[in-house]
Amino acid sequence: MPTVRKSVIVARPRQVLFDLVDGVERYQEFLPWCSRSEVLERDAAVTRARIHIDYHGLTSFIETRNTKQAPEAIDLAFVDGPFREFRGRWEFMALGADGCRVELGLDYAFSNVALEAVLGPVFGHIIETLVDRFVARAEAA
Repeated sequence: MPTVRKSVIVARPRQVLFDLVDGVERYQEFLPWCSRSEVLERDAAVTRARIHIDYHGLTSFIETRNTKQAPEAIDLAFVDGPFREFRGRWEFMALGADGCRVELGLDYAFSNVALEAVLGPVFGHIIETLVDRFVARAEAA
């Protein structure tokens, strides 16, 4: 099962990054592979959302139920999509008043070998650039 870990330091308060990650309905504004996103449930503790992926004509989606511990962390739990397993965690650690360290950890496995062959490279690219896209969006704000 592939595991991805990425950590970056950002010159923005952690609440800004937390809100950006939780703001699923705006993903298509800055994630070029996100064609649309839907918030299916949201309260102070949980955001359940579906993200539609369109990358060079390959389309798919992932639905997750995200448990929030604002502004420290968001735990991602798989609900629906092309995976057999999918779990992850965003962590936001304050570094003074105006900075933070953002960490993303993901473990995933596609539901079958054919999907992995088709979507694996696409999803790999998305995951490798995901944190950088959020950081760029935060720095542009």
